[in-house]
Amino acid sequence: MPKIIQNYEGCIGCGSCAAVCPDFWDMDYDKVKAILKGGKKNEQTKEYELDVNTQEDIKCNQEAVDVCPVTVIKIIK
Repeated sequence: MPKIIQNYEGCIGCGSCAAVCPDFWDMDYDKVKAILKGGKKNEQTKEYELDVNTQEDIKCNQEAVDVCPVTVIKIIK
């Protein structure tokens, strides 16, 4: 199952991911970071992870990957 991975600490809070894929991304304006909605923190890697199951979800998140200026979002297939 494909998985969305976010390096939360590396996020600069530009909001591009939330703009192109709002079903999966939101902004935490207090911390100036993007939030992967429903993502769970992997205590080993310290990254947030979320399983996705449709091509539509992958496509939306691929747009988030493509617009992220600091490449902190990736999709593992």
